[in-house]
Amino acid sequence: MGMPGGTELLIIFGIIVLLFGAKKIPDLAKGIGKGIKNFKSEMKETDEIETASTEAPKKVESNEEVASTEAPKNTKEA
Repeated sequence: MGMPGGTELLIIFGIIVLLFGAKKIPDLAKGIGKGIKNFKSEMKETDEIETASTEAPKKVESNEEVASTEAPKNTKEA
């Protein structure tokens, strides 16, 4: 029981054409293609958000280090 052969694929395709009709098959393929495209774009947006969120704390830490080094200087002057 491996992959279906050529004859079996033709029979499966024939059944699909009978069930959905020849006119609806291209519409179904377009719908599936749009769904995959939307899924991929959402995955890219999620990756960009995760990348931005991991970079943001690094910037905050560097700002805190600058503030902590400036604080003692200000206390000495006062």
